[in-house]
Amino acid sequence: MILAKIPKNDGEYIRKKLFKLGLVRKDYKIFENEDFIYLPLRELPDDEVILQYGFTVENGSAEDRSYRKTPQELIAEDVDIDEKLKAFLPQKWEKLGSVAIIKIPEELEDLRFKIAPSYAKILGAECIVRERSHISGIQRIPDVEILYGTNTETVHFENGIYYKLDVSKLMFSSGNIDEKLRMSSLDCTGETIVDMFAGIGYFTLPLAVHANAHKIIACEINPVSYNYLNENILLNNVQDIVYPILGDNNNLEGSRIADRIIMGYVHTTHQHLRKAFDLIKTGGIIHYHDTYPLEIFPEAALENIKKAAGSRKYSISHIREVKSYSPGVSHMVMDITVEQ
Repeated sequence: MILAKIPKNDGEYIRKKLFKLGLVRKDYKIFENEDFIYLPLRELPDDEVILQYGFTVENGSAEDRSYRKTPQELIAEDVDIDEKLKAFLPQKWEKLGSVAIIKIPEELEDLRFKIAPSYAKILGAECIVRERSHISGIQRIPDVEILYGTNTETVHFENGIYYKLDVSKLMFSSGNIDEKLRMSSLDCTGETIVDMFAGIGYFTLPLAVHANAHKIIACEINPVSYNYLNENILLNNVQDIVYPILGDNNNLEGSRIADRIIMGYVHTTHQHLRKAFDLIKTGGIIHYHDTYPLEIFPEAALENIKKAAGSRKYSISHIREVKSYSPGVSHMVMDITVEQ
């Protein structure tokens, strides 16, 4: 085994540098004596590295440590590509039931089908797809490519809720988990709720399963999402609570019918605020989601709300960032309490 022999005075600094370079073996213990620290190494460092950081190398042995390798490490070991290219292997993924979604960097574009089986093996996935671009269009259709397997339909279990979907046709944002948990924690006893952008039930289902809502009107414009919404209502046994509607939320009937409104959409949500104010009762709450450049938030959002509210009185009771959407742009949620 190759050991880096480091003077104790410089030990912490050099240790961090060698870890950053990926040279230190995590499956063996670091040890020391009075004058030196010894780091087990994966391979012999370049002469430039040894000279730059001022340590020596020698052969020796170290005590094995009970170390559980990360999925990233196991994938890197399993995949059969040039060692230098392994640095570009995707380190993050979205696992939805039996399907895993990854992003392929330009450096691995020609090897994407070769590396996919390793991701399937290590992650326990039956299908691997790559995300090519952001969700686009009013119906939120993803742009993906199948790299391994054939079946892109899956059932994802999260927070006690089953979500069935086809990842080649529909989005599922795991980045919204904190907001879904927040909806789950609400006490909606006796409430009538309108979900204006229901999708497959992202927020409808947590409210129906966990928040004790009396009735949820779940509106969805995309027929594919709507069909999965119906399946998920049955999967989670909330058919007596959730009433799905296929169509444009601007065509929802009634005025001041909702105790709570969910607007879980982005980009153009503000265009539907006026309808939300038409539907909400006095004393009700609108959970308004949208994307805004941080340099104009919250001023732009407050102006959009003011225009939509008309003569109705309201206050902002909660503001939080759901997630970063792109550089300088965030997905935000604002709770609007309508007071009159």
